[in-house]
Amino acid sequence: TAKPSAAAAVAALKREGVRCVLVSGDHRAAAQALAAQVGIDEVRAEVLPADKARVVQALRDGLPAGRRVAMVGDGVNDAPALAAADIGLAMTHADGGGTDVAMQTAGLTLLRGDPRLVAEALQLSRAVTRRIRQNLFWAFAYNVVGIPLAAFGLLSPVVAGGAMALSSVSVISNALLLGRWRPTVEDPKA
Repeated sequence: TAKPSAAAAVAALKREGVRCVLVSGDHRAAAQALAAQVGIDEVRAEVLPADKARVVQALRDGLPAGRRVAMVGDGVNDAPALAAADIGLAMTHADGGGTDVAMQTAGLTLLRGDPRLVAEALQLSRAVTRRIRQNLFWAFAYNVVGIPLAAFGLLSPVVAGGAMALSSVSVISNALLLGRWRPTVEDPKA
């Protein structure tokens, strides 16, 4: 059965431009019914655990440059596919448990059994990457301006030291703004 938040999670992923594919060892009819219930259009059913990695690899091979495949799984049978994916996300069960092999294989472990965390993790990753790029830009901008001025003697050591401190403060302040970040995944109970 689908988790209560699964449909909201799929909808959030689709809004982010993520193509969702259900890969399951279940019978085709059961997998298609579950997929329809949560809003997934593509289903690969009756897939043996060893073949899940092949499905992930086939999906990777069919993508244009710059696109990635993420695999979400929670069991031993998902470990090879988690390893084959560009991004492996292990999800624990509602009771907090999960298989150690899935958690060791995945690059990221979601500590609650809530599918919305997948979309939240992707959103957070994008937000962090955006901040890193901004911080690199500002750090380089200070240096591109400051170093030539200092090299030609147009910038006193006191002003250069102040500019370096201002650079560090602006980068740290920008990074701290991530503390205000909130996911945009909707709560299905709301």
